[in-house]
Amino acid sequence: MRKAKALAQLKSKLTPGQSYRRSDLARFTTSVDRHLGILLKEGTLKKVSYGLYAVPRATVFGEPPPDEHSLISAFLKDDHFVVYNPSQFNSLGLGTTQLYNHTIVFNRKRVGEIHLGARDYSFYRWREAPKSLSQEFLLVECVNRLNALAEDRDLLMLKLKEKVSQFNPNRLMYAVRHYGTVSTQKILIQMIHQKMEFKIK
Repeated sequence: MRKAKALAQLKSKLTPGQSYRRSDLARFTTSVDRHLGILLKEGTLKKVSYGLYAVPRATVFGEPPPDEHSLISAFLKDDHFVVYNPSQFNSLGLGTTQLYNHTIVFNRKRVGEIHLGARDYSFYRWREAPKSLSQEFLLVECVNRLNALAEDRDLLMLKLKEKVSQFNPNRLMYAVRHYGTVSTQKILIQMIHQKMEFKIK
């Protein structure tokens, strides 16, 4: 009876679609490995990676992947990251048109190609990472990855000079200084000084 109650208590802490590390679940039970075995066998949990588990959720369209933010947050044990596809650079008005089929996780801890929850991610580590995606961050990342993009570099640089003044100068300068490579900082800070008057906070 006590064992069943302990398992039921652990189940009550689980949310469909969310992901958990073994260490997260160990806070709610003194028999974490035995309970993990039971929950995996009955399908209440699914193993995503070593020490990482997701709670399946059912929809009318079947079983969707785990919530992406919860999955990556549990994997990294950190919520300072952003997830994006380079195709999102097309929203910046820089003349980029290419579509890309890979997803990037800009984060503070991991690097490499990692498969999580039926998805493939390219993890890029940086000394700092934002908690949410912004147009200023995307602009900085576009310049960071300029040489890897299947775009006309010269045309992109011309468009960048035209568009940079349309961004909030303080937010852009913050993104440049925190997330830009040395070469990106050189390019964008020069453009900002040429195009804008601003106060650095």
